[in-house]
Amino acid sequence: MASAVAKFAATPHRHSSGTDHAGVITAADFADFSPSVEPTVTADFRGTTVAKAGLWSQGPVLLQALTILDHFDDRQIDPSTTLGIHTITEALKLALADREAFYGHRDPADRRTVLRRLLSPPYSEERAGLIGPLASTAFRPGDIGVTPYPPPLVTRQLAGQADGVGEPTVQQTGETRGDTCHIDVVDRWGNIISATPSGGWLQSSPAVPDLGFALGTRLQMTWLDPAAPSRLEPGRRPRTTLSPTLLLRHGKPVAALGTPGGDQQDQWQLIYLVRTLALGFDPQEAIDAPTFHTTAVPSSFWPRAWTPAGLVVEERTDGAIIDELRERGHAVTVSGAWSQGRLSVVTRNPDTGVLQAAANSRGAQGYAAGR
Repeated sequence: MASAVAKFAATPHRHSSGTDHAGVITAADFADFSPSVEPTVTADFRGTTVAKAGLWSQGPVLLQALTILDHFDDRQIDPSTTLGIHTITEALKLALADREAFYGHRDPADRRTVLRRLLSPPYSEERAGLIGPLASTAFRPGDIGVTPYPPPLVTRQLAGQADGVGEPTVQQTGETRGDTCHIDVVDRWGNIISATPSGGWLQSSPAVPDLGFALGTRLQMTWLDPAAPSRLEPGRRPRTTLSPTLLLRHGKPVAALGTPGGDQQDQWQLIYLVRTLALGFDPQEAIDAPTFHTTAVPSSFWPRAWTPAGLVVEERTDGAIIDELRERGHAVTVSGAWSQGRLSVVTRNPDTGVLQAAANSRGAQGYAAGR
């Protein structure tokens, strides 16, 4: 298999630039690789422990945003209000700025240091203090004693979506093009799984003839800048957007959730967690409620453009709230009524053993089933 992939990758194929390029993976890359088991990264919010993958994913963004929001009362973070949408959006912009500045493939000791500082109570309090009444248009990574990577801040957008560019899934407007997937499973014994196994997109990745399947395409998320923590370099992993979630109470797993959506994955999950953990919504009610996300962050996909103060909301959001958000300085884009979010979730009550599931009707792509 390794030889077939190496032979295929060595053959130039059409790139999104319109020119042909060979791949960079070789048979030696397969021989040198061994999978590892890594500890989860966790943070507590409203009595629940949230577990995520580490800095090779964007998972700590969700944890950082939760630790920031934990400094506000429930009224201030209610996603059905102007104040709540504003506060959540500003917290996400701060966490996502840290993603660009610090996340990526790091050695274990460095990784532990970065995560400890990003999730420390004094740092989350400092970041919460930066949230004012108006939308920030600045890119604001924090000071954690580690040199931040300053990404180029590009506001140029592509005139059209070229083949092979970005993630063929939920666009910023909520339009869907394809096939990132997420799955959550729980059984009667309490085994629980959250997985986002995505990357071999047939829209942009030709199948390896000798094997019959496409290669994963997450390597597109690496930077060609040698100073970037997620740079293209032998032995380094790209910093992906894939971000499944596990919830625990008193050390026992109680829920698994996740969503497709590129840079929106942890944003939509954050809003779900605020609604369920802070405001008492049931899972389906939380999934169905109008939602939103910020675009005030460099995209994880080329050309990595961002929209300072950008905010996308579903048109089911009250018109007065949209007006008030614009008055606060948010550059609001109104998308379709049922356009944002692709969440699914499974839950288990450890005391009764009762299992539940909920899924998103948006796009007619998600479903919940039990047997």
